[in-house]
Amino acid sequence: DGKPVSLSPLESQPHSPRYTASSQRERESLEVRMREVEEENRVLRKQLSLAQSRSPSHHHGNHSKTYSMEEGTGDSESLRAGIVAGNSSECGQQPAVEKCETIHVAIVCAGYNASRDVVTLVKSVLFHRRNPLHFHLIADAIAKQILATLFQTWMVPAVRIDFYDADELKSEVSWIPNKHYSGIYGLMKLVLTKTLPSNLERVIVLDTDITFATDIAELWAVFHKFKGQQVLGLVENQSDWYLGNLWKNHRPWPALGRGYNTGVILLLLDKLRKMKWEQMWRLTAERELMSMLSTSLADQDIFNAVIKQNPFLVYQLPCFWNVQLSDHTRSEQCYRDVSDLKVIHWNSPKKLRVKNKHVEFFRNLYLTFLEYDGNLLRRELFGCPSEADVNSENLQKQLSELDEDDLCYEFRRERFTVHRTHLYFLHYEYEPASDNTDVTLVAQLSMDRLQMLEAICKHWEGPISLALYLSDAEAQQFLRYAQGSEVLMSRHNVGYHIVYKEGQFYPVNLLRNVAMKHISTPYMFLSDIDFLPMYGLYEYLRKSVIQLDLANTKKALIVPAFETLRYRLSFPKSKAELLSMLDMGTLFTFRYHVWTKGHAPTNFAKWRTATTPYRVEWEADFEPYVVVRKDCPEYDRRFVGFGWNKVAHIMELDAQEYEFTVLPNAYMIHMPHAPSFDITKFRSNKQYRICLKTLKEEFQQDMSRHYGFAALKYLTAENNS
Repeated sequence: DGKPVSLSPLESQPHSPRYTASSQRERESLEVRMREVEEENRVLRKQLSLAQSRSPSHHHGNHSKTYSMEEGTGDSESLRAGIVAGNSSECGQQPAVEKCETIHVAIVCAGYNASRDVVTLVKSVLFHRRNPLHFHLIADAIAKQILATLFQTWMVPAVRIDFYDADELKSEVSWIPNKHYSGIYGLMKLVLTKTLPSNLERVIVLDTDITFATDIAELWAVFHKFKGQQVLGLVENQSDWYLGNLWKNHRPWPALGRGYNTGVILLLLDKLRKMKWEQMWRLTAERELMSMLSTSLADQDIFNAVIKQNPFLVYQLPCFWNVQLSDHTRSEQCYRDVSDLKVIHWNSPKKLRVKNKHVEFFRNLYLTFLEYDGNLLRRELFGCPSEADVNSENLQKQLSELDEDDLCYEFRRERFTVHRTHLYFLHYEYEPASDNTDVTLVAQLSMDRLQMLEAICKHWEGPISLALYLSDAEAQQFLRYAQGSEVLMSRHNVGYHIVYKEGQFYPVNLLRNVAMKHISTPYMFLSDIDFLPMYGLYEYLRKSVIQLDLANTKKALIVPAFETLRYRLSFPKSKAELLSMLDMGTLFTFRYHVWTKGHAPTNFAKWRTATTPYRVEWEADFEPYVVVRKDCPEYDRRFVGFGWNKVAHIMELDAQEYEFTVLPNAYMIHMPHAPSFDITKFRSNKQYRICLKTLKEEFQQDMSRHYGFAALKYLTAENNS
């Protein structure tokens, strides 16, 4: 027990003179004891590994690497005897990845939903990583727009992103009939040797429905174990699919034994190119399609058919590098303890609803990254210099010019804060109107105004662009809310753009700018989330656009704003009904009680009897809701939270000589709600009010510098008000 056990050279030789039946029994007894000691050591190593994985440092990505003795051996069956011989691991530790070595990852991504999945995958990789990463994203136009904006605003150090046009690659694989739900994009991993840069030697290829539970560098290190002609690192398929016994007349593509799953692939690109991989998979696919007619599992069927013919190409990865949670899965045989897991693959159309006795553990791990604050992943890699990033350098320069002792420093800093932005969080479809008169309703909101969405959708049938200010966890709550709403799910012409929370202020004008920037129509109605437009306003505005020649004139069409203090309102269906409610005191002109100046220039007395549009002049503090062309100026980002955010924008429109025209048969009604956090801060915090006044004065000075003599009236009007 704990004493060294040794065998003398003579005792180990059965043909020596001293070798007797007695000594043979002793030897057998010693061998049994040695096996027991080895088993005890294995258990101790296991416990030590578990203790390390549970220590706090593990959760910060600082855990020391442990490499399983099973690495590369697989759980062989006779059908794979030829492969396993080349896969058995050597003694000694696996070669480590260089400290600042860049790890290359390729992902095929298309559409709105896949873009959301990619974010969760990337978060799980970033959480554990200690190396620079280079993501190669094969994306369609939709995914590229979403992910390019996301990574540009995420600004994660030591991460590089390159995009490759998936639509250009369609012709390479469109000749292959495919029944898999991934469609044509599910075949594009076959052409990575042609698509990725010719000087890229190796890459890890991942499906979008993957979650990492360890440092990806451990997987990258496995490339060092490839021998001979091994060019593909794959995990055995964990279902009986390729055995062909799942149902009567089930006829899968040819595969070696259970076949291999292509959710995680290690590709030695340089060797594959030399082997003429393109020619190899094409010839195999053409031959098999003569009898199979189509693929059922997209690229996976073709990879397996090639491997069946050329088993020497494969290095079999241990199954914990791709624990497959599909229907009919055998994944539970792959691990003794959940701490063994390194990569989880949700490769069932059911995704999180798949059956597995440990699915709660897997689901919680996935949800951890789904709701994890992505801003926390902006950490530097110590000792690894990041590539110079122009946006990051400009941001640092702008921030360094601010005075941190300034009492309004936090307000000024917000203007330069880069908020991570995920465009088109849900599926979006828009068919442009043939008459070029279409109008998008633009608004912004936070979690506490979510209940307004269904009502707005019922009142406005046209396209809508919304910027939502949410945390990562709130974004998932919103997703569940939207997916559970028949009203919201029936509308595909609503663009939901998530701007992730950061800092202490509500960046109202940044949100408006994000929503404005991503409209697909020539005109936009700049509204707020608390307003319900009158029924039929969408069609009325489209007619007004033509009538008032908005295409060729600088006009801002004003939709008069009213409010109710009643939470349950019988919404007026006509102007006559609205006027009656106004007279009865059920409705009021907007902010009549607290901020008359904001809408007084609309001239509600004239509007009551007006039958044609009429022009009004700008006055101090005017902040109407307007319809403008999409090329109108942005909102000024220095104004955050409550106060002057719309006033400054209307002032800018006036300075650019927009003509304000009131629409006689349009209206919108503000619905009651609890005071926002920002208006409460404005009312209770003296410094908040002082800083807002300072920002107003600076804005007016900027206006004078930009617009010259014409802008002097804004200073005069402010002094007189």
